[in-house]
Amino acid sequence: MIYIRSLFVGALGSLLALTSPAPAAQSSFSGSLHVIDGDTFDVGDVRVRLFGVDAPEQGQTCGGDGTPQWNCGAWVTDEVRARYDGHRARCERLDTDRYGRAVARCSVDGKDMGRTLVSEGLLFAYRDYSMDYDLDEKRAAVRGVGLHGAQVQRPAAYRAETRRAANAAALEEAPEGCVIKGNISSKGARIYHSPGQQHYGPTRIDESEGERWFCSAAEAEAAGWRPARR
Repeated sequence: MIYIRSLFVGALGSLLALTSPAPAAQSSFSGSLHVIDGDTFDVGDVRVRLFGVDAPEQGQTCGGDGTPQWNCGAWVTDEVRARYDGHRARCERLDTDRYGRAVARCSVDGKDMGRTLVSEGLLFAYRDYSMDYDLDEKRAAVRGVGLHGAQVQRPAAYRAETRRAANAAALEEAPEGCVIKGNISSKGARIYHSPGQQHYGPTRIDESEGERWFCSAAEAEAAGWRPARR
């Protein structure tokens, strides 16, 4: 009887181990903050994409129409770095993005970083994902502070325009009728990119390295390439 009971307890323990949920990613974390760009930081050993905000891209310029153009993406990074680099931040993870970054709301000295930076005109409210900082941006725009004192394109629109230009340039390079890019990654994976995909424009084909153009997805797959995920 004791032997049977032991078998039952052991089996029950194994079943519970199999059915118990895996531990979730840590929702709250803190650490020293290192600024990567206007909306991306390292907090301790966690790469963070700040929730609900959007920063100009590093190569993005502002101004025009009679006013001097300047690299507002680099300027924002410098301003955010001057305010926060080396400070201790406390963050609440809300999600994980496709790059593996923690999408998080963070604070320094008890003050919400997103709200502070949007209020100072250094970041935009990212309304596609959250309306939390909508009024903060509108107040900053009325005051004309930070980026709102210049002619500036919203970062999401800039990224879309940059992708369109890169895709158009890539199509001009392609052999007639054969616009699919057969790329070989640094790990040797053979991946093909079709027009309109996220990495189509930036991907360059080096035929001396075995990369090539394809006229159809079927042709690429028959040659051993797989489709890009995005």
